[in-house]
Amino acid sequence: MSAPRRVQLTPAWLLHHRPWSDTSRILELLTREHGRVTLFAHGARRPKSPWRGLLRPFQPLTVSWSGRADGGTLTAAEAAGAAPGLPPGRLLSGFYLNELLLKLLPREDRHERLFDAYGAALAGIAASAGHQPLRAFEAVLLEELGYGLVLGADAAAGETLDPERYYHFEPGRGLLAVRDAVADAFRGRDLLAVARGELGEPQALAAARRIYGAAIAHCLEGRGLTSREVMMALRRREHRE
Repeated sequence: MSAPRRVQLTPAWLLHHRPWSDTSRILELLTREHGRVTLFAHGARRPKSPWRGLLRPFQPLTVSWSGRADGGTLTAAEAAGAAPGLPPGRLLSGFYLNELLLKLLPREDRHERLFDAYGAALAGIAASAGHQPLRAFEAVLLEELGYGLVLGADAAAGETLDPERYYHFEPGRGLLAVRDAVADAFRGRDLLAVARGELGEPQALAAARRIYGAAIAHCLEGRGLTSREVMMALRRREHRE
């Protein structure tokens, strides 16, 4: 359990909020200096509360609190710049990032690089309808969780991937060479592009989506992601229409 403290105006993003009593809210926040924290915002639901329109997802904040990081009391909150302005059609991508952090990131673990990657991902989503910002964030998240992927070498042989060979990804182990281009295999050249962070080609981006998705599912240990299920359903409907 964290020790009592006072924190003054630290950068933060609101990941989720829910009602608490008739006038207050419980906030789940990602902070740059203190990781993921849960705070009580007393009076935040009152019509005249200065926080009423401020405490919302995708708005950069600076926040202050007193007490423990897991159940402390919000004492101040300010906007820390303009919100990225996600178009309605891309809001689900932002909520996907939030859900990943809520389900995978331990409380009060400081992850400054992940905090910065989250802001960059939101800016990328706002600027482009592509999925590269999501994949870049997933890569950083997996590394920060201690599950960094080795995508440039065969896990069994330890050798650099052959661009012309095909490989299967096994969560918890890595890439393993296969004889033929079976349905779930990846081409070496696409995997090497993913390892370099070069996702401009559709094949490399598709490989990153499948590999990071499998690794994240492994970390979730059977827990589903509502936002991903909705995105997949929308994608299937678009293909039918």
